[in-house]
Amino acid sequence: MEMDERAMIDLASLPLFITLTACFLSGWLIGYAYFRALRETTRLIVNEGKPLLALALTLGRISLLIAGFYIAVLVGALALLATLGGLLCAKTLMLHRTQRGTI
Repeated sequence: MEMDERAMIDLASLPLFITLTACFLSGWLIGYAYFRALRETTRLIVNEGKPLLALALTLGRISLLIAGFYIAVLVGALALLATLGGLLCAKTLMLHRTQRGTI
């Protein structure tokens, strides 16, 4: 059975609210994972932990960030901004929790 382009789901055909919400939540999850990995990398470097693990965490978090933003770029400019907004919200949350000492 062969599918044509009308049978496939196009992200541009989804309602804007759903697309932007999904991109914001994706950006938040990417940001949370990114900053958690950054915190762990910092801890490993400061405590003279395993350097290969620190390198793997660095490459992993950068790869996750690049992949997430690349997908957002494919969806469009508003999706990219929503993803960035989610990432910045995750950063703010992580900084707030770090200052309170609950992380």
